[in-house]
Amino acid sequence: MHVLVLGGGVIGTSSAWYLSRAGFEVTVVDREPGPALETSFANAGQISPGYAAPWAAPGVPLKALKWLFSRNAALVIKPGLDPRQYIWLLQMLRNCTAKRYAINKARMLRLARYSAECLNELADELGLDYEGRKLGTLQLFRTQAQLDAAGSDIAVLEQYGVPFELLDRVGIVKVEPALAEVAHQFTGALGLPEDQTGDCALFTRLLAERAKAAGVEFRFGATVEALETSGERVIRARIDGDVVRADKYVLALGSYTPRLLAPLGIDLPVYPLKGYSLTVPIGNAAMAPVSTVLDETYKVAVTRFDQRIRVGGTAGVCGFDLSKPARRRVMLEKVVAGLYPQGGDVKQGEFWAGLRPATPDGTPVVGGTQYRNLFLNTGHGTLGWTMACGSGRYLADLMAGVMPHINSEGLDISRYRWRRGQTPPGRHDAASGFAVSG
Repeated sequence: MHVLVLGGGVIGTSSAWYLSRAGFEVTVVDREPGPALETSFANAGQISPGYAAPWAAPGVPLKALKWLFSRNAALVIKPGLDPRQYIWLLQMLRNCTAKRYAINKARMLRLARYSAECLNELADELGLDYEGRKLGTLQLFRTQAQLDAAGSDIAVLEQYGVPFELLDRVGIVKVEPALAEVAHQFTGALGLPEDQTGDCALFTRLLAERAKAAGVEFRFGATVEALETSGERVIRARIDGDVVRADKYVLALGSYTPRLLAPLGIDLPVYPLKGYSLTVPIGNAAMAPVSTVLDETYKVAVTRFDQRIRVGGTAGVCGFDLSKPARRRVMLEKVVAGLYPQGGDVKQGEFWAGLRPATPDGTPVVGGTQYRNLFLNTGHGTLGWTMACGSGRYLADLMAGVMPHINSEGLDISRYRWRRGQTPPGRHDAASGFAVSG
């Protein structure tokens, strides 16, 4: 049975690998000349199931008003002419309640923890070296209010048995020795020892090579123009003017997925969150990060690779704009230089911008659709690297008719259809993966 996977980033490539292993004949199509050259190219590098949480959280509406007047805002909203932007923002605001936050975080945590297990198994099985480190994440709090606000996250971590540590300044320096000179700036930190790091683009390239060797076909430099349907099925894809047919189709096109779905009558609430990163060569290894630190004030992650420091942050609700304003680079430089002033020369850093596909509730959309042979794997927001392997394996199990290893509740598109009063299928169909969820 032939599966056409549209999208060659970490999500599409992971899906292709697990689909191939499940016995499908797989073809991956991507418009770039190779894998992981868009959103997966230069993300923050953290694999953080313990930090999986939606942007839609209690207090965000008030913070958003303040961020409108801040040059260093964590969330940047640039009003445009696209009505989808305002619809998505409204949907996000509706999720900014304590009740919805707890539900959404629990869903994300379920998938993220499973994904970490899948990544560990895959890396061991294939011997992949993607500059990975299993040394945890440290979330730094500069104010007592930030530390107190972490209580709701800690409650969910306790509920799901996720190991964590609350650290004082001495504890911070023990975990990240190079922070000794600036530790006085922090009131405390939340340590997540099970979190990992790694170069997402390198991982994707290595996995694509293994997938190709296993029989997966990759068609790079090919643009997907449209999907055509008949009744309850997709019958073909138009790719660079050619017609390509398959038995099943997987859309893993990130922020661009809704454009292919809209003509099919599917409204997928995924909108691009623009993010930036800076990759800095390490100058003094002893004064560089050990693993990943997250500065809660600026919502910036600083991650250690073998010979590089990756700094990632900002969520811009500004459409498909890929420009790189100098002030965003200055902000990233400020954070990493403030934390690790001797770690590396920020002026030599490579500045990058990418579009992260986000849902208004934070949980990705993984599963079937109203078309029996059309499946989605998108909407992972800032956690695509964290959730990639778990999403790929979960979807492959669904498509192969195998019971997934995790609960399907709330993971597919029906969670939006149900709320709007539309009638989703009244069953869980293992062949389509389209399940009713609340």
